[in-house]
Amino acid sequence: MGKRIVIIQGHPDGQGRHFCHALADEYARGCEDGGHAVRRVDVAMVDMPLLRTKEDFETGHPPEVVRQAQEAIRWADHLVILYPLWLGSMPALLKGFFEQVFRPGMAFEYGARGGMAKQLLAGKSARIFVTMGMPALVYRWWYLAHSLRSLQRNILGFCGIRPAKATLIGKIEGLNEQQRAGWLNEARGLGLRAQ
Repeated sequence: MGKRIVIIQGHPDGQGRHFCHALADEYARGCEDGGHAVRRVDVAMVDMPLLRTKEDFETGHPPEVVRQAQEAIRWADHLVILYPLWLGSMPALLKGFFEQVFRPGMAFEYGARGGMAKQLLAGKSARIFVTMGMPALVYRWWYLAHSLRSLQRNILGFCGIRPAKATLIGKIEGLNEQQRAGWLNEARGLGLRAQ
């Protein structure tokens, strides 16, 4: 029996067709070919306010569309997250989405008296696709992939989602058709194996 996959499209442009969208489509095709079940969340289409207080984060009531995204994540064995690198990090809309979705009681529970938090999403894994204008090697080695590592450790890892492997695609605007096809084939292969 196949895995349950949720694809979280983190590109904030809901009107455009970007390489992140093509990667998500190919990953989903691979999943279908591999007998995996797929659900999708398009963050650009999630109508949600940004959280502004600790009280709202901890005890506020998320909008229905956020609750639907939470249910998809609970259902999934494996998360696929795609986004373009903007100003060295994920777009603000995606960060706001994670703040809304990964609330206490859904993704983790606070530990007693400052103890370790309970990871409510343990047992799930993730694949992160990040597209960027700079060479991926520069992002990984010069900038130490700081925002990606923060997502892997401080958001996903904190909630128990591991491993969270990454595929970095650099110089996105300069890729030729053959290079783009190669990345799309890789995404499809990862989907086939649910990795």
